[in-house]
Amino acid sequence: MSDVSLRFVLDPYLTPRLRAEIVALWTDVSNAGGAVGFVPPVTPADVRAIADPTFAGIAEGPDRLLLGYAADRLVAMLIFCDNRFPLKAHWCVLKRVMVHPDTQGTGYGAALMREADRLGRAMGHEALHLTVRDGLGLDGFYRRLGYREIGRLPGALRVAPGDDRDEILMWRDLTPAG
Repeated sequence: MSDVSLRFVLDPYLTPRLRAEIVALWTDVSNAGGAVGFVPPVTPADVRAIADPTFAGIAEGPDRLLLGYAADRLVAMLIFCDNRFPLKAHWCVLKRVMVHPDTQGTGYGAALMREADRLGRAMGHEALHLTVRDGLGLDGFYRRLGYREIGRLPGALRVAPGDDRDEILMWRDLTPAG
């Protein structure tokens, strides 16, 4: 599989079938240890409790959903979350960045992030921000894509009793190099 075979869809209509596909992807990623808001094990019902309000922010705005498909299969997604504050309108937060676990190593994650960069610029954003759970090596992935660490919240994420992880704040400048 290569980047080229990944097809992107921005702002799809959230049908009940698509919502179920997103919840299934989110559940699979979570149960494989992906840092997308949960610690395994989770059920689709657990994910729906967070997904339903997330879907409302997308369907009613101002958030935007980007999906990645390999053929007709949903394998990647992320959400452009509006800051909902005029003084922060020039940048955007990326949330729920995920690629299906059985497609890891295909380049889909990098392709998804390159598309986020492209769309972020097209939307008029000057920067993208995301957070990463420490201890999984994800910060290295994002660094290779041009993100830089701008801070940490020590022990902010309690993944289990006695297992607190830093939340790493990362930033990607989208403005042309001067």
